[in-house]
Amino acid sequence: MEDISREKLPNHIAIIMDGNGRWAMKKHLGRIRGHRKGIEVARDTVRFCSELGIKYLTLYTFSRENWNRPRAEVDMLMGLLERHLKNEAPMMMKNNIRFRAIGNMDELPARVRSVVMEVEDKTARNDGMVLQLAISYSARAEIVDVCRGIAERVKSGELSVEDIDEQTVQNALYTNGVPDPDLLIRTSGEKRLSNFLLWQIAYTELYITDVLWPDFTREHLVEAIRDFQGRERRFGLTKEQLVGVVG
Repeated sequence: MEDISREKLPNHIAIIMDGNGRWAMKKHLGRIRGHRKGIEVARDTVRFCSELGIKYLTLYTFSRENWNRPRAEVDMLMGLLERHLKNEAPMMMKNNIRFRAIGNMDELPARVRSVVMEVEDKTARNDGMVLQLAISYSARAEIVDVCRGIAERVKSGELSVEDIDEQTVQNALYTNGVPDPDLLIRTSGEKRLSNFLLWQIAYTELYITDVLWPDFTREHLVEAIRDFQGRERRFGLTKEQLVGVVG
């Protein structure tokens, strides 16, 4: 901890939590054990980020592509999600964490969707860290929804084609009101984005670790933040220009 600067913490961390199944296989356990362990790690990561003072944390929890997994596994994951949200709601209230879900909530089982809405409502007035869970989420579907929404506004005369700009798109995203991630962490060593926040991560710093998610510790998170703080973020500017802007 002494190696990272509290003044230079990423404002928003996003995490692709990958490797639960491989972790279970390596230990000759059922996949459900891997997912349960992954939830424990997610719980500790949320608490640690809150303690550090991270303002926004987004966890890739369940993609739309995950619906194609075996039915038994999907049903188990939905049950784990439902119980996890119920169990963690008191912790969120205690730690002043606001919960949001992004994705296609209509695809969730009714009981899970009900719990998601309940926890969102319960924590809506909390003004500490914002925790976003991407559930039944697809970045491509998000962009399609944005296009449809903007097209409807143009069709109704509310918006002209000439007035469409990047901010118009930004305001229509599922993540509207939340700044883009500064740091994206992917565990398990896979070097792909897996249809996650494709618009939002245009200038996000990427950090890939071979550690499987169930083995991801607070020390690994500190290492990712340390790496982030050692980078020079230029957003398209030259180094000389950046010095001038900072100066």
